Amino acid sequence: MEAADYEVLSVREQLFHERVRECIISTLLFATLYILCHIALTRFKKPTEFTTVDDEDATVNKIVLELCTFTLAVALGAVLLLPFSIISNEVLLSLPRNYYIQWLNGSLIHGLWNLVFLFSNLSLIFLMPFAYFFTESEGFAGSRKGVLGRVYETVVMLMLLTLLVLGIVWVASAIVDNNKASRESLYDFWEYYLPYLYSCISFLGVLLLLVCTPLGLARMFSVTGKLLVKPRLLEDLEEQLYCSAFEEAALTRRICNPTSCWLPLDMELVHRQVLALQTQRVLLEKRRKASAWQRNLGYPLAMLFLLVLTGLSVLIVAIHILELLIDEAAMPRGMQGTSLGQVSFSKLGSFGAVIQVVLIFYLMVSSVVGFYSSPLFRGLWPRWHDTAMTQIIGNCVCLLVLSSALPVFSRTLGLTRFDLLGDFGRFNWLGNFYIVFLYNAAFAGLTTLCLVKTFTAAVRAELIRAFGLDRLPLPVSGFPRASRKTQHQ
Repeated sequence: MEAADYEVLSVREQLFHERVRECIISTLLFATLYILCHIALTRFKKPTEFTTVDDEDATVNKIVLELCTFTLAVALGAVLLLPFSIISNEVLLSLPRNYYIQWLNGSLIHGLWNLVFLFSNLSLIFLMPFAYFFTESEGFAGSRKGVLGRVYETVVMLMLLTLLVLGIVWVASAIVDNNKASRESLYDFWEYYLPYLYSCISFLGVLLLLVCTPLGLARMFSVTGKLLVKPRLLEDLEEQLYCSAFEEAALTRRICNPTSCWLPLDMELVHRQVLALQTQRVLLEKRRKASAWQRNLGYPLAMLFLLVLTGLSVLIVAIHILELLIDEAAMPRGMQGTSLGQVSFSKLGSFGAVIQVVLIFYLMVSSVVGFYSSPLFRGLWPRWHDTAMTQIIGNCVCLLVLSSALPVFSRTLGLTRFDLLGDFGRFNWLGNFYIVFLYNAAFAGLTTLCLVKTFTAAVRAELIRAFGLDRLPLPVSGFPRASRKTQHQ
């Protein structure tokens, strides 16, 4: 063999080893996410659904739980996708010739984006509908009972649903873009239909983030205030402990002497209320024992940190709105090449990249808080060891829709300059200036409105308490009601 042939074989062998290394790294990363998600779901599932007398239902629930674990792992991977890419670019830019990070390259990052896109399609379009129908199926009438009969029914239902969704998307595409090429493109199932359908789902996810994130940014202050110990000026733990003990004693007397009440009592409900009050009292005792540093320094620093992150997010979006009016390069677009480590995607270098990552995680957490705080989705809130399997499926679907739209959401708002990789950058609506501009303006306006309303309501409540108007005998609209201790006095 000639030297040229040996060189070609060497290049092919090197390419083969790189592909194997990327597969191993991707498998290890996904396995780690899968284990973490499995541990989390086992903490929320109902144990009675997996230890039933009917082995068939228990087997079905175990299979559905594994499908939900896979979907939740994909959702977590979608959340980490953009931050991991930004940090990888800065690492490659800072250490371009380091031997120990040779495995971190543009091909690996691009492959992770493609895998997340593929698994998101698979989970949203096939696995989660299959899991729901599989949970609700009982087998065809006249067929043999068993797991296999329920699989047959689920597959038939899934095929009918696929045909229905395919028809709806085909008609929608013909209405929006009425030309022969667009209609014929949908006949290619894998190349055009699934990306087009996922584009519609991603657009819905981005709209959901637009509604949930401003609400969550406003709610983050109250949620953090409940988790941390407030200074004594803002919180009276002694009064809360007194009220909790008083309510617990009253409920205990009802349990011991149920005939003293004229109305029939739901003893199970009363027992649950007593357990809840006991748990609340234990938490209040722990908060009362907190040190002065935690009480007087932790809470103000946390509130200041949240205020800085929220203000920085709104400021970046406002600057991005001005850039959209001036420079066409501010529009979100897909990255064609896979080379990383060439240029920083932040004007502040590595420090700016860290800020971008923190803001992305902060907005994702805020969107989840806002999602579960909204009246429409409040019923999906998972309960510890008391979450039904259908509710777990609904939570996994909603979290996957939110997380898979996070890269597009972050790039559309200008939180990062890192362009979208793979099929994430092929969404048609990303090139529409009016959609992107109105989306940024709506986010900035809604976030500002929610924050102003939250802070003005808090200041108004504190002024009412300072002037003693909360102790009025008649309830006034918009005024907080008097505390239980004052009412009993």
